[in-house]
Amino acid sequence: MSVTLPPQLDVWRMVANQRRFEGSLPLAQMPRLAGVLADAEGDCRYVVEFYRDPLKLDVMHIQLNAVFHLICQRTLERFALPVEIDQRLGLISDEAQEASLPEDMEAVLIEGHGEVSPAQLIEDELLLAVPLVPVNPDASDLDPKWSGDEAADEEKSSPFAALKALKDHT
Repeated sequence: MSVTLPPQLDVWRMVANQRRFEGSLPLAQMPRLAGVLADAEGDCRYVVEFYRDPLKLDVMHIQLNAVFHLICQRTLERFALPVEIDQRLGLISDEAQEASLPEDMEAVLIEGHGEVSPAQLIEDELLLAVPLVPVNPDASDLDPKWSGDEAADEEKSSPFAALKALKDHT
């Protein structure tokens, strides 16, 4: 069953009922994410499923698709970066349970009565997908040489040229 995402939900009840949520969230409604993007245009498509896996672990499976608009740090031009996330989150109520999770599963500590904001968890996952230094993969490589005035560089002599001239005079 596909239902829109509520602002708060009880993860333990969602796991017990094997709930599934599908829809989209505007990137502009995610203030932390919008702050690191060039602009917050577009939506994030999501599928969020709650279930208990064969190892008896409570799982929140998040699948996200979005397009980030970033500023390339090589060319300083805006570019679109497609983002696809497929993450299984192990829902734990005690930090000691984290050791029992498989390596491919991230732990989420659920405190109190199990109330969480699924939109905030989605924003957290999207924030982790933002590159530390955004570089457009389609940008051409820059020449590593300095592109300044090369004629001025040739006119400058070596700082040791004066010492060589003194040595030659002696």
